[in-house]
Amino acid sequence: MAINVTVKNIPPELHKDLKASAARHRRSLNREIIALLEERLKPQKRAPEEVLAAVGILHERLKGVRITAEMIDRAKREGRS
Repeated sequence: MAINVTVKNIPPELHKDLKASAARHRRSLNREIIALLEERLKPQKRAPEEVLAAVGILHERLKGVRITAEMIDRAKREGRS
């Protein structure tokens, strides 16, 4: 049996983002919220080989790239706006 939950006081901007995300994924708003909760609370387990392969690809893509503390600080600031 399904359980109903009511979420109150969703900020308008978050509601707008949820609706846009639901439209992109061709889901109802309710199904999008469930999918996001499942993704966050029950992350998919990946095989160690898959993780290592992804790390290897990322390592190759970043070869020669030097990330400075200033770049990290800027990225943090931009992520908060």
